Amino acid sequence: MPGVRRSAGLLVTAVLLLATPGCRLLPDRSAPVPPWPGGPAPTWQWQLTGTLDSTVDAQVYVLDGFRTSLEAARRLRADGRRLVCHVEAGIHQESRPDAARLPAAVLGAPARVPGQPAGAPRGRWLDIRQWSMLEPVLADRFRLCRGKGFVAVLPVGLDGYAQRSGFPLTFDDQLTFNRRVADLARQASLAPGLGNDIDQVLALEPYFDFAVNEECVRRTECARLVPFTRAGKPVFHVEYQGSTADFCSTAVGYGLSSIRKDRDLGVRRDTCLPP
Repeated sequence: MPGVRRSAGLLVTAVLLLATPGCRLLPDRSAPVPPWPGGPAPTWQWQLTGTLDSTVDAQVYVLDGFRTSLEAARRLRADGRRLVCHVEAGIHQESRPDAARLPAAVLGAPARVPGQPAGAPRGRWLDIRQWSMLEPVLADRFRLCRGKGFVAVLPVGLDGYAQRSGFPLTFDDQLTFNRRVADLARQASLAPGLGNDIDQVLALEPYFDFAVNEECVRRTECARLVPFTRAGKPVFHVEYQGSTADFCSTAVGYGLSSIRKDRDLGVRRDTCLPP
């Protein structure tokens, strides 16, 4: 029954919020907040591990949606930061409090999860064709993000079709899933971001408000992100090897907001500043 399903979904959302340290359920009556201050290439920080450092000089913070407390998010917003919620969408992470909601039938091959160093437990790719099973979980995760005051979301795992996912995913399967994820984020009043998925940038740019890319300089792929920068949308870019001297001139030339990080995505970062 529709009424019963809706009540159950709201109950799950409340449980997830209350189970998160420092968080309580808040009604969302606010209008969407403009997510990107200062033009198309704002400064940014991506921190998923370690104690949150709220003093980093960055306009945009990409933070773990589950681990970031309501109070920490409130303090950052009070300082004028814009918060992006990092959550898994096409990847299953067993350590998440809602992991048991995803049945074994949708779990595929091992997947690398951003922020996990070498040797750490890996996630698993999801069968993104099973939207009816994934949508309720993602909807609750996005409501969790919005309830904490995030203004945007980075759904992780949007390129499973190009990986050894364990499923026969096609290019069109991925396009359909990613567009659905973007629409679901907007329903939660969150600006959706496209993580990696470099081969589908041209087709997906109209559906996403920003992009996050890992190592496009090392992979010589930065030119393929131009549809975002040409549309005035920020591209948040990170390299994990070498120094900023090795990639900043290339990255800034493409209009990217670039930093160097360690793969565990802790506090440390080196920035690229435009000339």
